[in-house]
Amino acid sequence: MMNMILTENEIAKIIVDRCFHIHKKLGPGLFESVYEEVLCYELRKLNLNYERQKLVEIEYDELVMDKGFIADIIVRKKGNY
Repeated sequence: MMNMILTENEIAKIIVDRCFHIHKKLGPGLFESVYEEVLCYELRKLNLNYERQKLVEIEYDELVMDKGFIADIIVRKKGNY
């Protein structure tokens, strides 16, 4: 990808498009970890920054759970890619 600013919607479209491409090429029935690895490979090819297996904090009232859940992949930076 060229050096350009991407919006959240543009990043989401890229990810969904890559997911459809991967599923079309590999088909159903593989372990989730296979699809995750291939998606990360595709994100690297596009120079998109991501984090894998990221612990996400959850807050509820005054309760803070450091390990609310684990996100498989987070692509969050909208800067130059």
